[in-house]
Amino acid sequence: MSGETRPLAGLKVIDAASLAAGPLVATWLGEFGADVTKIEQPGSGDPVRQWGAQRDGVGLMWKSLGRNKKSVTLNLRLPEGRALLRRLVADADVLVINLRPSTLHRWELDHPRLAELNPGLVMVHVTGFGAGGPKSDRPGFGTLGEAMSGFAHLTGEPDGPPTLPSFMLADGVAALNATYAVMMALYHRDVHNGPGQLIDVNLVEPLARLIEQPVLTRDQLGTVPGRTGNRWDISAPRNVYRTKDGHWLAMSGSAPTIAMRALRAVGRADLTTDPRFAEAQQRLRNAAEIDRVVADWVAERTLDDAMAVFEEAEVAAAPVYNAEQLVADEHLAARGVFPRIPDDELGSMTVQAPVPRLSATPGGIDHLGPRIGEHNDEVYRGRLGLGDAELAELSEKGVI
Repeated sequence: MSGETRPLAGLKVIDAASLAAGPLVATWLGEFGADVTKIEQPGSGDPVRQWGAQRDGVGLMWKSLGRNKKSVTLNLRLPEGRALLRRLVADADVLVINLRPSTLHRWELDHPRLAELNPGLVMVHVTGFGAGGPKSDRPGFGTLGEAMSGFAHLTGEPDGPPTLPSFMLADGVAALNATYAVMMALYHRDVHNGPGQLIDVNLVEPLARLIEQPVLTRDQLGTVPGRTGNRWDISAPRNVYRTKDGHWLAMSGSAPTIAMRALRAVGRADLTTDPRFAEAQQRLRNAAEIDRVVADWVAERTLDDAMAVFEEAEVAAAPVYNAEQLVADEHLAARGVFPRIPDDELGSMTVQAPVPRLSATPGGIDHLGPRIGEHNDEVYRGRLGLGDAELAELSEKGVI
């Protein structure tokens, strides 16, 4: 399906954020047809271009994060650059930005002043800690959100250190929250004839909301949960188990019926009538014993043999995949989860397709991340009507 027939066709989005959380919001809107203009610093571009793995100097993460976006260069540190941004914002639907609150105010890019230019503007402001508190102007990255949210405290072995994820977890969770907030704000504007509004999202609260149970436990029981490795104190069995041939599989007995199937599958039907294991809360108190039963059974079998038994018994179990195994999975391949997209810098690249599957108006990938400033002419000439002389002067001053 072409971009013109996707559900967000005609929606104008300005992505003036950098790195991960803010740009991810614009990426996901762009997958479903939004016209996304990516603002980048002249010369260097978004720092995500230099993030992580590179091939021939091309950032692989940027190629995916920049999908379906138009790249224009614009130096917001200069007054002329901020003036151009205001012109772009004047007829935009959504602005995504992640400058500090004090910088927004000093540069006259705060929501009250932009709303005077464009009352219908939905402005997404992503910061480390959110507005209104003593930390509001501090710089912040996802790592800090993963630490402060309680995620790192819960992750790892009981006798090991707090463990941070090796991927942009806090940024991704914040971006998901911001993206659905954008759609609610647009619905309020377009269906209920409301104004545009400011969406304040930070990197701590979305992840803390996702792992809220420790807060509930502390409030009601006076205890603070700690690290439990791969076990979880809401269900048993729940762990990863090593197979005879050196692989790993994961199992979850979150539903009572699944837990009983698992016990029967590993040859311990007798435990399904034992009061210590037949009832959910009792199973949790005896989780270590259930783990030993499952672990011993799995250790005597290859991954394929164990999975064949679990699939036949309809037990919730799955292999622990690396990236190569993930892409090769027959079910995901049948669903077309990892398409190979042509690219004029890399030749082609395998990326993940848009995640939500809409039956009538699916998303899509038109192109991967463009070169820095690749769409300057299209945007500055076509949208703002700038001529040769004005563009030359802006370029000479380092504005674009």
